Formats: sequence, C-alpha cells, structure tokens
Amino acid sequence: MKLLHSGKVRDVYEDGDDVILVASDRVSVFDVVLPTPIPDKGALLTALSLWWFEQLSDVVENHVLSAVDVPTKFSGRAVRCRRLDMLPVECVARGYLTGSGLEEYRRNGMVSGIALPDGLRDGDRLPEPLFTPTTKAPVGEHDEAITYTQVVEQLGEKTAARLRETTLRVYRRGAELAAERGIIIADTKLEFGVDAGGNLVLGDELLTSDSSRFWPGDRWRPGGAQPSFDKQFVRDWAISSGWDKTEPAPTVPPEIVAATRDRYVEAYELLTGRRW
Repeated sequence: MKLLHSGKVRDVYEDGDDVILVASDRVSVFDVVLPTPIPDKGALLTALSLWWFEQLSDVVENHVLSAVDVPTKFSGRAVRCRRLDMLPVECVARGYLTGSGLEEYRRNGMVSGIALPDGLRDGDRLPEPLFTPTTKAPVGEHDEAITYTQVVEQLGEKTAARLRETTLRVYRRGAELAAERGIIIADTKLEFGVDAGGNLVLGDELLTSDSSRFWPGDRWRPGGAQPSFDKQFVRDWAISSGWDKTEPAPTVPPEIVAATRDRYVEAYELLTGRRW
C-alpha cells in the first residue's frame, strides 16, 4: 500500500482502486497533535463511526466498503473505503452554543455570519441547528470559520446548498437517536467528497467523540461548561496547563489519558448499547 496522506488522527493509504482509512490513537486539540496517545482511541472511533454509518445509511451515502477487508496490522481501527475527491470545507452543524461558536457570538452576536438572539449563554440550545462551516487546514494550522456565502463562492451554489442541507439532516437524525440514549450532541463536524460518478458522499468519521461534543442529557445546565463524553476533557486540561496552543504540545499526564479513554468508552457504550 502507498501512504497518500497523514492527518492529525487518520492515515490514508492507497490499495488498488480503494483507500484504507486508518484511525490512530493520536489526539489533537486546537489543531495540534499532542505527543501522548490515548489507548484504544483509534479502534473506538472506528467502531462508533461504523455504527453511525449504518444507522444513517438512509440519510446520506457514505464511503464505507468493508471493515474487515483491511490489512491485519490495522484490524479494528481501519476501514476500506471508496476513493473520493474530498471537498475543502469542514461541515459543522451546531445545535447548542459553545466553543468557538460561543466566542464568535460574544464578539459580534453572530456565528459564521448568522445573527443570533441576544442574551444566549454557554450551553444554550439554539433556536434551530446551524450550518457553520470552516476551512480545512493542514496539520499544524488552524481551521477558520467561514460563512455560507464563502462556501458558495468556493464551491458553487448547488454544492454549497447540498452540503448545508445534508449536514443538517445528518445532525438532526443523529441528535434524535443520541437523545433517546441520554446524550446531547451539541455540535459535530462532517467531511464530504465526490465519487467518480459525481455523487456527494459522506467520508472520514461520523458523530464520534473526536468530531462531536457529547453531553449527558440529564446533567445539561446552560450557563457554563458542560460535562462531556468527548475530547473536551483533554482540551480543558490543555488550557489549564498554561500551554499557548502552538507546537510543541505538552505531554499528557497518565491520569488525564485514562480519564479521556474512559469518556470515549462510555460514549461508545451508551450510544451503541454494546460493551467495549
């Protein structure tokens, strides 16, 4: 196999007409890869993505060909996929106000050019889910928020409209299924590509603890930071460490590694109903 691309978390290999997408145990925060891996993270992300791809197969076409026809050394954390021409936009759906969306709202009352009501707090549910795209930055650089108009300028009205509509449909269905299992999906990030036939296809990962914010529904209290089942825990540690969010990143202490892994496992088990 030929290595085509090594991202923050995943490596992409060419294998004939297909690609092998391999999830590593690397963890990135603020677009910087931390030097300390999270054990089982790659396998957990892969298993959860596959579960979601199956649940949402009637909502959007996805890139998965096989989870078993992969090299033995990558077994459990790799997926054989269709080759796609990936679009240069991160498709973010937000159902709740937090993170970078909250920071932008506090500056100008908007998120990605969309005006919001006054007086919203950290963790508030938005009047309706929003499509808030970002750039897709290379490793070591930061994704930047862009507006829907900028997506239109880059990809054209038809593709931009399909991206917005599909992203929000995936988010709404995923949030509904997660709510039945006691989890709020505050926001999520999706990636799409175009196949050889010109079809829009969902790629990368889907509704995982890396790409989404998962909050326990019974502990949701707007007005501040929420408890979570995702990598927000390690983000919070990174902020508290005094790190300036640039290379080199600090080593993650063992207790933070263990607690982060526990959250990934809990999210997987709650959502899928399966034991890890």
